[in-house]
Amino acid sequence: MSDKQIILIARFFSGLFRPFYMPLISFLALFMFTYLNVLPFNYKLSVLALVYCLTILLPQLLIFAYRSMKGWQAVHLRRREHRVVPYILSILSYLTCLYVLNELHMPRYMGGIIVSALLIQISCAVVNIWWKVSTHSAAMGGLIGGLLAFSLLFMFNPVYWLCVAVLLAGVVGSCRMLLRQHSLGQVLVGTLIGIVFGFWGILLPFPTILH
Repeated sequence: MSDKQIILIARFFSGLFRPFYMPLISFLALFMFTYLNVLPFNYKLSVLALVYCLTILLPQLLIFAYRSMKGWQAVHLRRREHRVVPYILSILSYLTCLYVLNELHMPRYMGGIIVSALLIQISCAVVNIWWKVSTHSAAMGGLIGGLLAFSLLFMFNPVYWLCVAVLLAGVVGSCRMLLRQHSLGQVLVGTLIGIVFGFWGILLPFPTILH
C-alpha cells in the first residue's frame, strides 16, 4: 500500500468519525441496541432529527458563518488560537440541545449523552488554551466511557462492543497522527478526557439541568 493510499484512508476515517457525529451515533445506538428499540419509529426519527439539527447542523453553520466573516478556509481552524470561538459556538449549540431535551422531558440518560459531550468539549476547550488536544480522540473516548456507563444502567455485558469501540478509537487516533494533526500525547490525553467525562456525564445526577 502506497503512502498516498494510507493518507486517503486516514482522511476517510477522520471524516467518518468527526467529533460532531458522536452524540447522533450514541442516540442511534441507544435506539437500536436497547429496549428503546420498541419506541415508535416516528418518535425515534424525531429525536434523531432534533439531535442532528442541534449538534451537527447548527454548530457547523455557525462555524461556517464565523469562518466566512473572518475570510478563513477550513485549514485555518487547525491552529490552536483560532479554535476558541468555534468551541464556544459548538458549546452553545449543545446547551441549546440540552435545554430542548429538558423541556421535552426526555429521560436523564438520554440527556446525559449531551451532558457528556458538553463536558468533553468544555474540557478540550480549556486544555486547548495551553495545548492542542485531539477532539477526535476525545469523542471516541466519550464513546467508550458512555458504553461503560450504559452497560451499568441497562445491565449488559459490554465486552464485545467495548472491543469494537477501543479498536475504532485506536484507528481514529492513529489516523490523526498519520495526518500529522496530533502527537501521541495529544491523542492519549484526548482519549482519557473522553472516557472520564463520557462515563461521568451519563451516570452522575444533574437535577438542576435534567429531570
